Amino acid sequence: MRLLLMSDTHLPKRAKRLPEALLDALPDADVVFHAGDWVDTATLDLLADRSRRLVGVYGNNDGPDLRARLPEVAYAELGGLRFGVVHETGPAQGREARCAARFPDLDVLVFGHSHIPWDTTAPGGLRLLNPGSPTDRRRQPHGTYLTARLAGGALTDVTLHRLPRP
Repeated sequence: MRLLLMSDTHLPKRAKRLPEALLDALPDADVVFHAGDWVDTATLDLLADRSRRLVGVYGNNDGPDLRARLPEVAYAELGGLRFGVVHETGPAQGREARCAARFPDLDVLVFGHSHIPWDTTAPGGLRLLNPGSPTDRRRQPHGTYLTARLAGGALTDVTLHRLPRP
């Protein structure tokens, strides 16, 4: 199973559209995750139309239209692994312990908010993944998203994709 993870698209405030490389990757993904801060419903509609399965949440910059359609926390069981998606996890310091305590039944937590890619494993085994942002790189040199594979009950080939600057 192929996964595509993104967050913090902030359309149309930070960019007019999603990068072509990200759009080109959508047909290859069995499941697309979006960890919030969509900002517009058009992006949600686009990903819902182009994704085989979309798992998403709202973020702090998402208004009532998106909050009416998306949960604050989403869950999915895929290939024997339990996934969760949430926008905010708080400060980087102590994140692993805090998330492991908040989500004790998960194997993988996808999160956003910081726009900074993150890939760590908490004591006890919870994998924390932040794909960064494909459209609002903030202090990062590139916009980013993640892909991964899920096979045999394991998450493999987690790859950070750096997007060309517009």
